Amino acid sequence: MDIFDNTILCNKCNVKMQKAKFVKNRFLFRAMVCPKCNKKLIHPVDEQEYNKFINLRNKEFNVKMRLVGNSYAVSIPKEIVSFMSEQEKIMDNMVRLCFEEMGRVSLNFGKIKKEI
Repeated sequence: MDIFDNTILCNKCNVKMQKAKFVKNRFLFRAMVCPKCNKKLIHPVDEQEYNKFINLRNKEFNVKMRLVGNSYAVSIPKEIVSFMSEQEKIMDNMVRLCFEEMGRVSLNFGKIKKEI
């Protein structure tokens, strides 16, 4: 049973709060919102996961770049991969690599759409 399956009253207005969802930094948060004073109560599990993300995002990892055949390989720290929601599906799957600007490369682990 989820905590948000119960009736929650706003501690300011004593009015029944309503379920809502919102997105921040590509994270979907479940929340309860008071229709009278608009006070938000974020689901504790979602808030905890978001805080883990913020802590990882603020970390800086030093990794080695290695020559493998005719390509270079960079290891991704396990801490980052473990955090990602579909870690089992990531291994051996294709990722999108983009050269964004001078000195910056990005990896996209989302679904890759085939271009026709």
